[in-house]
Amino acid sequence: MKNKFWIHTVLASVLILPVGATTAFSHDELGGSAEKGENLSGSELVAPILEGSKNVSNLKEIAAVPLKELKEGVKNSTADVYAHKGFAYLGTHSANGGAGGVRVFDMKNPSTPVEVSSFAAIEGTWQEKVIVKTVDTPGFKGDLAVVSVQQLDRNNPNTKGGFVLYDVTNPKEPKELGFWESPSLARGTHELYLTVQEDNIYVLTADCYADYYSHGENMDVSFVDVTNPTTPETIYEFNPREYIPEVSDENYDGYNWTDEEGIKRTAFAHSVKTDGNGTTAYLSYWDLGTIILDISDAKNPTYLGRTDFGSTVQGAAHSMDLAKGGNVLVETREVFGPIRDGFETSYGYTMIYDIKDKTAPKLLSTFKTDFTEKVPGGSTVHDPKVHGNTLYLSHYSGGVRVVDITDASNPVETGSYIPSKSNIWGVFVNRNYVLASDMGSGLKVLQKSGSPKAINE
Repeated sequence: MKNKFWIHTVLASVLILPVGATTAFSHDELGGSAEKGENLSGSELVAPILEGSKNVSNLKEIAAVPLKELKEGVKNSTADVYAHKGFAYLGTHSANGGAGGVRVFDMKNPSTPVEVSSFAAIEGTWQEKVIVKTVDTPGFKGDLAVVSVQQLDRNNPNTKGGFVLYDVTNPKEPKELGFWESPSLARGTHELYLTVQEDNIYVLTADCYADYYSHGENMDVSFVDVTNPTTPETIYEFNPREYIPEVSDENYDGYNWTDEEGIKRTAFAHSVKTDGNGTTAYLSYWDLGTIILDISDAKNPTYLGRTDFGSTVQGAAHSMDLAKGGNVLVETREVFGPIRDGFETSYGYTMIYDIKDKTAPKLLSTFKTDFTEKVPGGSTVHDPKVHGNTLYLSHYSGGVRVVDITDASNPVETGSYIPSKSNIWGVFVNRNYVLASDMGSGLKVLQKSGSPKAINE
């Protein structure tokens, strides 16, 4: 890295104590293509590693806050992180029986976040993903939160998977509005997205393996109308066999897919997102890449195109974000198993596409980072977040990586943050701050410029 300097001087010798791995549900839990793996906790550091170029010269950790115990003696692990109107929302993972719900932090003083409430703590489930938006429709006016709900045991008849909706207009007193149950035999909704089209509110869901477990009776992706949050209504399910020429009943069973070159792969929906207008949907569909749909008519989407991989590349399209006014797609590929016969040897990395023509995405560049010298064991990229011309990547034991994508065909790492025992699941970018969820230790707040101010979206 050119012009790299230490913000905190930390020598390689501080990497003194390897820490055990933390197993987690999600991703490719069926493990058919060797992508199944464990979250790798990094090593114990004397201080966080914080490096950067002049573009992130003020980046520093200003807060590290553990979660409260909802039950005495039970420590929940964090999942994704989101921020809205001066409050941070942390989902929780499956550790120690799950049921950690969503934790709400008042970020009025970002250096001392205060956990002020929790919601959606449902026994026998875990709540990874939370999205919050301000909406104003005939059915609801205020701040609406949607939370994914996944069963710890999909065969447990006393639990249900899907998503739950809350009124968080007052984040200190969340109010439950409605629940949508996944119409499948899968665990429930893994990732989701909340989007608004004028007077209509929709939740897009990724219910991993719904297609496979139900033998095609239900699909992995559902569009749900939540314009009235008390009565969610499914309006559409996406079936890749109906849209994608390379997919049919003959070569796809909802999970196992043989591509046009005869290569055995896996394909299932892992994540969903829309553009800012809510009219284009992006489905992260593992080895089918990122599938792009025009959803101007949410009940009748139009297939536009999808990203693709070389024959030696493990697919594993995990999640995405947009850059350059929606003309560039950043796709992260989660691969825990770097060695697989017939494929390149690599942990998961980032691929960047030109999508000005959404019917024909064009690969512009790839971004890999090698931090195995600092963090034994290596790891894979997880989630991307774009803020202007800067890309922030959560990287498990690799912490948070900061990448300049001013020239999307030539991404350049400009900074990194690796806390002690790093296991960074999610990242959320604010104007002056970066929020990171560390699975083992809670909420991390990084100041990237200026003097401390309240976090606002």
